[in-house]
Amino acid sequence: MAHDELLARHRAVLPDWMALYYDHPIEITRGSGRHVTDGEGRTYLDFFAGILTNGVGYDIAEISDAIRSQIDTGVLHSSTLYLIRSQVELAERIAGLSGIPDAKVFFTNSGTEANETALMLACGHRRSDQVLALRNSYHGRGFAATGVTGLRAWSPTALSPLKVAWVHGGYRYRSPFRDLSDADYVAACVADLRDVLNTATSGDVACMIVEPIQGVGGFTLPPDGLFAAFKEVLDEHGILLISDEVQTGWGRTGEHFWGIGAHGVTPDAMTFAKGLGNGLAIGGVVARGDVVDGLTANSISTFGGNPVSTAGALATLDYLLDHDLQSNAAKLGARLISGLRDVAADHPLLGDVRGKGLMVGLELVGEDRAPDPAAAVAVLEATRERGLLVGKGGLHGNVIRLAPPLSVTADEVEEALVALRDAVAEVSAR
Repeated sequence: MAHDELLARHRAVLPDWMALYYDHPIEITRGSGRHVTDGEGRTYLDFFAGILTNGVGYDIAEISDAIRSQIDTGVLHSSTLYLIRSQVELAERIAGLSGIPDAKVFFTNSGTEANETALMLACGHRRSDQVLALRNSYHGRGFAATGVTGLRAWSPTALSPLKVAWVHGGYRYRSPFRDLSDADYVAACVADLRDVLNTATSGDVACMIVEPIQGVGGFTLPPDGLFAAFKEVLDEHGILLISDEVQTGWGRTGEHFWGIGAHGVTPDAMTFAKGLGNGLAIGGVVARGDVVDGLTANSISTFGGNPVSTAGALATLDYLLDHDLQSNAAKLGARLISGLRDVAADHPLLGDVRGKGLMVGLELVGEDRAPDPAAAVAVLEATRERGLLVGKGGLHGNVIRLAPPLSVTADEVEEALVALRDAVAEVSAR
């Protein structure tokens, strides 16, 4: 009864548009390693990590100790009107890791707020409200962030403070260019970009914002090198490139620390959040110093970069670097993708298995590659029944998203593969 009562209370006072997973929604009450336990006592292997946010894992002593140490000082908050030692130290680390020359960092509370800030900085720097964004993209819940989100299901209004022009490139599986070679795909998308600049803008565009791997859009990704080719065009016009690393940062893609690294290009700005805090609320922007310093009005962040979140983030960053979790993501992500492609060979329901590192999408389809969102819901339920938590997304709601904590083990990947194989087989048989 306690669970049913909590669900009823949730539905009475929280918005209808705040979705809950599962026919029987669960309350997560405890966590350890890569496992969580719900309010009814059942334990699951977590392969979605609070939407990629519990990036290192649960109950990590080094991170918990750092948070407790800060709490023990009695200072949970002071605001950016005062010096915060852990904030300065974290900014120094991120600026150095970014690869952006003369980088400066501004901390926020979330990825949405980070993207809002980056768009404001870029538009102010360029004195323009025109922005280029990719179709099938997701950049957050805020007004400007929603304006550059190319997913109808996550765009509640056509109103926007920005003038947005949409470019092809991020979602290859359903692109009109899907059957082209990598080189020809890139060339076609670059030609589209030039056409959009010439026909859908007045020329003085502020920036382009991209996700190296589109997260909510279903872990879709273009060929490596696309964004370097885009930046050549952008540089001709002085247009800034913003890489939204909210989901792809901190080594999750395995081969690079930032997702944009796969494209061999340094952006003018990057936004980050999620995995940096391992569950704490923190986000931010790292960008060229002249772009960050170009703000012409006073601004602060009351809670952004507070002592507790930055102490925890520093410990998280130390942990993932000290344990080389990027390499773990590369190795075990390759095994996960390989195993899932074996499943796809036996089950046409899996139309596409894609991703990098520990960021893997499974697109579920019917005849003629038609999206099958009902199958995605069925797989979501079938994996939970087998003790595995996964995510869901995609333009049509037909993609299963896999993103376990970066500390996941080889045995846990094999356990997840068994659950996924059985779940797909069950849904295929229906």
